[in-house]
Amino acid sequence: MEFSHESVMPNEIIDALKIQPEGIYVDCTLGGGGHSFRIGERLNSGGLIIGIDRDEDAISAATEKLSGLSCGIKIVHGNFSDLEKILDGLGVEKIDGVIFDLGVSSHQIDTAERGFSYMKNSPLDMRMDRSQKFTAADVVNSYGEEKLVRIFSEYGEEKFSKRIVKAIVAARKISPIETTGELVKIVEDSTPKISGGGHPAKRIFQAIRIEVNNELEILNRAIVSAVNRLKIGGRIAVITFHSLEDRIVKNTFRSLAQDCICPKNFPVCTCGHKAEIKILGKAKTATIDEVNKNSRAKSAKLRAAEKLGT
Repeated sequence: MEFSHESVMPNEIIDALKIQPEGIYVDCTLGGGGHSFRIGERLNSGGLIIGIDRDEDAISAATEKLSGLSCGIKIVHGNFSDLEKILDGLGVEKIDGVIFDLGVSSHQIDTAERGFSYMKNSPLDMRMDRSQKFTAADVVNSYGEEKLVRIFSEYGEEKFSKRIVKAIVAARKISPIETTGELVKIVEDSTPKISGGGHPAKRIFQAIRIEVNNELEILNRAIVSAVNRLKIGGRIAVITFHSLEDRIVKNTFRSLAQDCICPKNFPVCTCGHKAEIKILGKAKTATIDEVNKNSRAKSAKLRAAEKLGT
């Protein structure tokens, strides 16, 4: 299947990064290479793009898409949680910019056998990196009741988590739940029909996907690592698609942009902490025109910051 994914907020990303023609830019979620291609068009032969992705389909598609650029290209099959290790391996000390375009790609959702979509019947998979063994089937069939409730409540913000989990536990006692279709049916049968509330399986699938790929646990650390490797004046841009991601990005940025971090009741600062970044305005959202052309952009938020001197 051809890798199809339309990058969200491409113009806003370029504006946020303030591209330097000979700069080094890291795309931590390379995908099909859409954002990297636009960055690369603005680089000369002295510039470099480093693309990181867990998905080998994305690696293949991006390698082809970026092949005609005049700048240097380094593509790594890896996890952005290992950003500093990846940069060390490439001999790169500091970078001019970094982008995170979080969430799942259109290609992953549209490829039925990947198991990301609740609208397509397929094996329960949901791995962004198919070299890992842990899948959605492991979450659904092996996690205890309390752990499943917590995941569905926290990662899916599902208010009927307990009811859904009881139905899952009852079903898997009879036989393992092996397909997305089976899981969707269980969710549908155990939740009330709410007009205009969206399909209940959407939240459950989001929660399981986040758990399988450890998406939220690694985000704060990855942002801190990225800021650590930015040159003074370098930029970081992060696109999120749901409130859980955005809250982590917002709070991490706020922490990195703060000077003193002493307890509020301290009369004098003793920590000596200095702000590492300057937040570049409020979060941006996609234009109406973009949302009309690409519905995935509807929930997107872009936050950006600039590295300060110390």
